[in-house]
Amino acid sequence: MTEPLLPLADRIEANADNVERELLKLVLTIVELVRQLMERQAIRRMDQGGLSEAQIEELGLGLMRLEEAMTTLREQFDITPSDLNIDLGPLGSLLPE
Repeated sequence: MTEPLLPLADRIEANADNVERELLKLVLTIVELVRQLMERQAIRRMDQGGLSEAQIEELGLGLMRLEEAMTTLREQFDITPSDLNIDLGPLGSLLPE
């Protein structure tokens, strides 16, 4: 049995007081999704031997810096990692647990 969809107003909290925070949550959600996909792709390429040691180091450093920047923004706007995991109704959560 699928869960009923919440009305749009209950899923998106957009009012003049919190629109900046909600927009940032949406942007950070997209960035987190892309970061996770990039990380999986890098691991897959590394496991297949398709990356040099220098490329592995550079990718790892880039992903760490991205995660640090996201943590800083989340802390600045009081956003938790679970806030970024959008509920897609019957499809489940956007981000893996």
